[in-house]
Amino acid sequence: MKKVFISLLMFAGCIAASFAQKFALVDMEYIMKNLGSYEVAQSQLEKLSQARQKEVETVQKQAESIYKQYQSERPYLSAADQKRYEEAITAKEKEASELRYKYFGPEGEIYKKREAMIEPIQNQVYEAIKEIADQNGFQAIFDRATSANIIYATPRIDISDQVLAKLLN
Repeated sequence: MKKVFISLLMFAGCIAASFAQKFALVDMEYIMKNLGSYEVAQSQLEKLSQARQKEVETVQKQAESIYKQYQSERPYLSAADQKRYEEAITAKEKEASELRYKYFGPEGEIYKKREAMIEPIQNQVYEAIKEIADQNGFQAIFDRATSANIIYATPRIDISDQVLAKLLN
């Protein structure tokens, strides 16, 4: 009876081990930094962003210039002229705000460009990760770069280099 019980216990342990889940980690920052296409896209987006920011700042400086001129001339202006200055200042501030939203808002030019340039690269990375997961039987893969909950993980389960190799081939 004792031998049967031990045999059943060992058999149950083997079955449980066969259902054990396999996990892996990737470091998306590491992968992206080592992809030339991502670096080129980031560089182009940064240049575009800086150019658009300069445009917004130019309009803001124009508003500030009008305001300074208004402040210096205010004692000598009629009520109608003061109102025109205030309207001009408000219009320039509104123009700057609209430009900022147009370029940097949730549906802005920079967002759409980023989506068009970065999303295909992210999709390629995702597909490479998915293929490696399917080949190796991983049930879950966690991103080490964004997960603050991972305190320690053995480097053996980090598949970042495999993903990178798959993408570069």
